[in-house]
Amino acid sequence: MRSICSTGKMAEAGERKKIPLVPENLLKKRKAYQALKATQAKQALLAKRERKVKELRFKRLESFVHESWREQRDKVRVQRLEVKPRALEVPDKHSLAFVMRLERIEGVSMLVQKTLAKLRLKKLFSGVFVSVTPQSVRMLRIVEPYVTWGFPNLKSVRELILKRGQAKIKEKTVPLTDNTVIEEHLGKFGVICLEDLIHEIAFPGKHFQEISSFLCPFHLSVARHATKNRMGFLKEMGSPGYRGERINQLIRQLN
Repeated sequence: MRSICSTGKMAEAGERKKIPLVPENLLKKRKAYQALKATQAKQALLAKRERKVKELRFKRLESFVHESWREQRDKVRVQRLEVKPRALEVPDKHSLAFVMRLERIEGVSMLVQKTLAKLRLKKLFSGVFVSVTPQSVRMLRIVEPYVTWGFPNLKSVRELILKRGQAKIKEKTVPLTDNTVIEEHLGKFGVICLEDLIHEIAFPGKHFQEISSFLCPFHLSVARHATKNRMGFLKEMGSPGYRGERINQLIRQLN
């Protein structure tokens, strides 16, 4: 009796686990639909990858063409300086120049970058005093499309140093408000106070390089939104290049 009952229970369990049959045409439709979805997903992924590769190639090509154009322009300009010696002539009546950087230098030649580094014009809208010599005039002509320069008078030199004069001492930027600091570092050159420093800068002597290197580059006051409005910026400040004595107007405007 037990064996008969157990056999009957097993038969009932087998009947319960029986999976209903699905029509063959429905199975084929499901399989085709899944294959179609997989193909569409693969195509979308490939198209996305291809689009990213094209965008990356376009950006690289665009930057390469842009950099090559600027480098080529710098190379031609430097070559023209060799052909036109008048461009490198030193003015007779001027011995001091003030140089201010106006343009960004992304993609320019290494010669321009190194020259700006020698002039200590690493930041936009910074300015330095330079003694007028054949070597310095050549450097200014090399970087002329990115800077503006001219000949400051004694009043401009005094106003710049009094308002924005700073020196780097022991890796710290210190304003020039104490004559003892000036005497401590420049006393060996005969400069013991701020007035002596202004005189030595305005009328360059044999120790001009050491004294000017003591001063940090001057960071002039330019509105943050100035470079975004390019036409208004050029109208207000003027184009890069040589200005002569008109540099005094720009110094008073931005000081």
